[in-house]
Amino acid sequence: MKKLISLAILGAFLMLAPAQTVQAAVGDTLLRFGSTGSDVVELQTELNFLGYNVGIVDGIFGSNTQAGVKAFQTAQTLSSDGIVGPITGKQLNSLYIAKDGQSNNTQPRQEKVNAIISTAKKYMGVPYLWGGTSPETGFDCSGYVQYVFAKNGISLPRVSRDQYTVGTPVAFNNLQPGDLVFFSMAKNGNIDHDGIYIGNGQFINSSSSKGVTIYNLGPYWKSVYVGAKRVF
Repeated sequence: MKKLISLAILGAFLMLAPAQTVQAAVGDTLLRFGSTGSDVVELQTELNFLGYNVGIVDGIFGSNTQAGVKAFQTAQTLSSDGIVGPITGKQLNSLYIAKDGQSNNTQPRQEKVNAIISTAKKYMGVPYLWGGTSPETGFDCSGYVQYVFAKNGISLPRVSRDQYTVGTPVAFNNLQPGDLVFFSMAKNGNIDHDGIYIGNGQFINSSSSKGVTIYNLGPYWKSVYVGAKRVF
């Protein structure tokens, strides 16, 4: 008798299991700093896919995830409170589904971004050379950018001011890894330096003082910053 009861309970559980494992859409449950679980995993996955880099998908709503949510809300002209409710969730899901559909039959952007950044870091320490376009002799800023992107199947003009004419403009608060960032070192508005944004407020470039290196987009670089372009 006990065995029959146990089998009946098990059968009922198995019948209910599929409904319990269906993942809710982001925004069905209020998510904020400190939230954990599968809903946060989905949130982090969607933010990363849309280019709001929150780092490792670990199901923990920490400071990186909160910053990603706020950046998304700002870009979508929503209230930038870092809390994911129905309005933010609906917009996030809508853009995620639309971009996911556009990615069919193409290499996902994140894979391309990872490849570009991996290539860029491979040449850390290569010295600066005015007019340089190869790791054997050295790079200038635009020669380095052109070389890294060419290695990943993307053709760019040779010099930074011409590289600035291609792609789609990107707001500073919506920078995504793989974007090109441009500067006017002379502070006259004319493009004379560029690099590759790698996330977390950093970019990699070939600087005249250190060669290929990574810098934070701190006060100095913001003071000479002109704009950014997304070329893929």
